[in-house]
Amino acid sequence: MDDISNRASQSKVFTHVITVRWADCDPAKIAYTGRLPYFALEAIDEWWLVHTGYDWFRGNVERNVGTPFVHLSMDFRSPVTPRHPLVCEVRLLKLGESSIRFSVRGLQDGVLCFEGEFVEVFVEAEAHRKIPAPDDMRAKLEALVVD
Repeated sequence: MDDISNRASQSKVFTHVITVRWADCDPAKIAYTGRLPYFALEAIDEWWLVHTGYDWFRGNVERNVGTPFVHLSMDFRSPVTPRHPLVCEVRLLKLGESSIRFSVRGLQDGVLCFEGEFVEVFVEAEAHRKIPAPDDMRAKLEALVVD
């Protein structure tokens, strides 16, 4: 875990830095539209790892707890390019009985490039059946909800 991730684990705003590569870009020399949700999901996956000790893979395989997405929406504000690091800010907006809602903002060189909301539901991974948020996870997550 890098220094930024360590500091973010103690804050309600988690910051994940992504290096945008040439291969992420289209002929217009900006990131492919489909890469932007990917970058946001990468940041959320890292958020899970830092705050619970489980990324999506480990949660599904080691705990039998999945968190598939049931909703996502994004607004694009400025192009993402390989010129600057992409700083993704993840905030936990709401922790429901069996769902969790995040916001993600992507910035480059201080300019807002995209923002969106992402909703996951807790499921028993093998049965793909909705479950309440596990108590041990809930205890860690409740303190992270942005007021």
